[in-house]
Amino acid sequence: MHASPAPVARQRGLLPPCRSCGGGELRRFLSLGRTPLADALVTGEQLGQIDPSFPLDVAFCPSCTLVQILEEVPAEQLFVDNYLYFSSFSDHLLKHAKEHADALVASRGLDSSSFVVELASNDGYLLRNFTPHGVRVLGVDPAPDQAQAAREAGVPTVEEFFGVDLARRIRAEHGAADVIIANNVMAHVPALNDFVGGMAELLSDDGLITVENPWVKDLVDHGEFDTIYHEHFCYYSCTAVDALVRRHGMYLNHVEYFPDLHGGTLRWHIGKREQVSAEARRILALERAAGVTEFEYYADFADRVDEARSKLLMLLDKLKAQGAMIAAYGAAAKGSTMLNYLGVGTEILDFVVDRNTWKQGKYMPGVHVPIRPVEALLEEQPDYVLILAWNFTDEILAQQEEYRRAGGRFIRPVPIPEIL
Repeated sequence: MHASPAPVARQRGLLPPCRSCGGGELRRFLSLGRTPLADALVTGEQLGQIDPSFPLDVAFCPSCTLVQILEEVPAEQLFVDNYLYFSSFSDHLLKHAKEHADALVASRGLDSSSFVVELASNDGYLLRNFTPHGVRVLGVDPAPDQAQAAREAGVPTVEEFFGVDLARRIRAEHGAADVIIANNVMAHVPALNDFVGGMAELLSDDGLITVENPWVKDLVDHGEFDTIYHEHFCYYSCTAVDALVRRHGMYLNHVEYFPDLHGGTLRWHIGKREQVSAEARRILALERAAGVTEFEYYADFADRVDEARSKLLMLLDKLKAQGAMIAAYGAAAKGSTMLNYLGVGTEILDFVVDRNTWKQGKYMPGVHVPIRPVEALLEEQPDYVLILAWNFTDEILAQQEEYRRAGGRFIRPVPIPEIL
């Protein structure tokens, strides 16, 4: 019933150099086969076509410890042509963003003389929290629909990819940034040194950069293989970030950990003056002690991913054999990786629901499961719902209390399949 992942087309010879340090000793530890672009949702007119697919291999750099995929799909194809992610559809993320902005205003004394820049500002969901304080803001995002939504929300936005050249132009026009925010974007950057070099160029001498991304330690420890897709070029440890920013005359000075955000997220505080906190030192030491800085830590990940795949397929097949109707929640990028790696399509899932109106009426890449509004859960009352956006499990369960009271059950797929 389920197809195995397609063989990887990349030659098993020389691997590309590290995206961060340029080292040529990358060691591959996981292949998820060929998969379509995770955000390239399919329209009804495209259903008869074959979705383009690309190898999805993951490697470790022994020199700087950065985990990264080997394939490089053009950024325009990923984030301009096919990108339909809007941050404002998540209540959890909106709350997190407001708390972040309010804390920065208080801790940095931001006011009308301050300048805050957000990279990958999406629909303005975070920067709009600075407006009541009179802080000057500027968003940077290459995705046209998101940039337009931000401007309509009153957030001035530059519709470009960020790097050294744009940083110089922004600084010339607006002055140096007191704060630069880069949430869930550094994973999306193939040209890392241009991106980080741009932040160093734009930041004032006593300014602060905050960067958020999922922690590679949680990804590996919890088997979160579905967070691997072509839009995510890199998977970060604190050790890898420390090496990357030092190359550009900056320092990883502090670390915050949010275990319930995106499966485990770190916020790195970066500046031009070295003021490393005890917490940053603690987490760097923790990574060394856990082995995150060595290849052996990743060596058995592929076996654990294959085992997780087998267990989830067994559960879904069993439920389907019992006559259950199964839907899924979350037409997210991680959902595309999950379904394509499982080889699960319409023979198992009747539909996927998502709150994002831009995605409704389209189909999941590769497997072509239709995407419907969330209200379809109450209308159709499937027996089970596979949570593809499991990083928002608590939010989804709270939203769907009526469906659950009617007897509906949810399945959380990682780290091990569990019926909630």
